[in-house]
This record gives sequence, C-alpha cells and structure tokens, in this order.
Amino acid sequence: TVSQLFRSILDIYTLDHGKLTPQAEPVHLGALLQDVVKQNTEAARWAGVELRLRPCRHWVNVNAGLLATMVQNLVSNTLKYASGQPVLIGVRPKGSGLAIVIYDKGRGIAAEHLPEVFKEFYRVRHVRDKDVEGLGLGLSIVKRISHLINLDIQLDSRLGKGTRAMIQGLETVAPRAMMDRPVSPHSRLQGLRVCLVEDDANVLMATSALLEKWGCEVETHSDGVGVTSDCDIIIADFDLGTKVSGSECIAAIREQRGWE
Repeated sequence: TVSQLFRSILDIYTLDHGKLTPQAEPVHLGALLQDVVKQNTEAARWAGVELRLRPCRHWVNVNAGLLATMVQNLVSNTLKYASGQPVLIGVRPKGSGLAIVIYDKGRGIAAEHLPEVFKEFYRVRHVRDKDVEGLGLGLSIVKRISHLINLDIQLDSRLGKGTRAMIQGLETVAPRAMMDRPVSPHSRLQGLRVCLVEDDANVLMATSALLEKWGCEVETHSDGVGVTSDCDIIIADFDLGTKVSGSECIAAIREQRGWE
C-alpha cells in the first residue's frame, strides 16, 4: 500500500508540475480498450465482475498511454466497488466527437459526494470498506490527466443503482493505416543481437525465449563478471549478486566495445 501511495503521489506531482508533455497520435480506440480489459481479466475474475466490451472501430487523436491510465483507474474502481456485478465498457457519439462510457451496477455514490470524489484521498465510506484496497487517489489522477490531454470526465451515479463514468472530447481521425504504413515492432527486432544478463535461471530462460520468438539473436549470461559481446543491445538485470551490478556490466561492455 505504501508503494502504491508513493507511485500515485509521484504521478500527481508529475502532472501538477508540467513534467509531462503528452504527444497525441492516431490510436485505435477499440484496441486500446481491449488491452485494458485483458489486463484486468484476472482481477475481474477475483472480484466476480464480468467485463463486457462493446466493439469499436474508431480511431482517435490522443496520447494512448495517458488515456489508457484514465480508463484503467476507472475500471479499477468498478472492481473495488461493484464486485459481483457486470461492467459494460463502450464508445458512443458525444457532440462532435466520441466518449468512452463505463457502466457498473455497484452500490452507487450519493449526490452529496459526487463533487468531492475527484479530490485527493477522498473516499466514500461504507460498511466493510476496510476490506477494500484503495487510497482515494485514482479519480484525482484521472481528473488531472483529463485536463492535460483536453478531455472531460463526468460521473453520474444513483445509490443502489450504479455509476456511469464518461470520458468525452475524443476527436476522431482517419485510421493510421491510411495515413502511413507503420513498421511492425517485431520486424524491427528481426536479427537484432541481444546480450541478456540475468542471474535468475527461470527469468533468463523465459526472457530469452520471448526475444527469440520476436526474431532476436540472443546470447545469455548468468553472471555479469567479464562479459564480452558484439551485441547491438544489452538487457541486464540490475541486481546480479555481490560481485558486479547490471549497470557496471553494461559500462564494462561499452568500454570494451568503445561505444554506447
């Protein structure tokens, strides 16, 4: 919980002090939402929540990472406070653009609390809430991100009926495939020579298998001492035991090669 608190406060600090300059790009909205649902499948199963996603073929101009964070925080709330109920995620026209809408059938929020829920550490207290993990920072981060990327977030709720969260102001654009033909990330990795340094045998094997699946040529090392390589890229665990750290291993290979 302390770790989660520090991460959330760091996010808020970053958003409040202009440390983040978001770049918008064409994003397939349906694929972004599908990724969020996939990431929450196991958590939803534990909460007894059925996540239902309506298919969407629209493309929008937005910073994908920040929008995904907004949706993730809203979905996390539904898993905490609408457990055992279905949750519907969809996209609908709103004004001249699109809105992402998340409906749940949870306990709902009383009208007097709605203006307060976007404030830091504000939580609506219910019986047995001590069993619900949460810091009261998720919606505050959502609100800050909405300002940063020029979107609007709205919550409508009725006690005992559920809650509707809406992210609106998404601008539609032409599909990226029609604008330019992106290079597959995996094709960029084809033939890439990777020096992989990892002292955990299982992690070493799994990471190596994944990189080879992507087309990389992988040389593996379970110790960072005396590693030499003519690789294109180094991936090293930082903690490699008592003799040498991952950063020292990387520095030694760079010195041996004469370039970074």
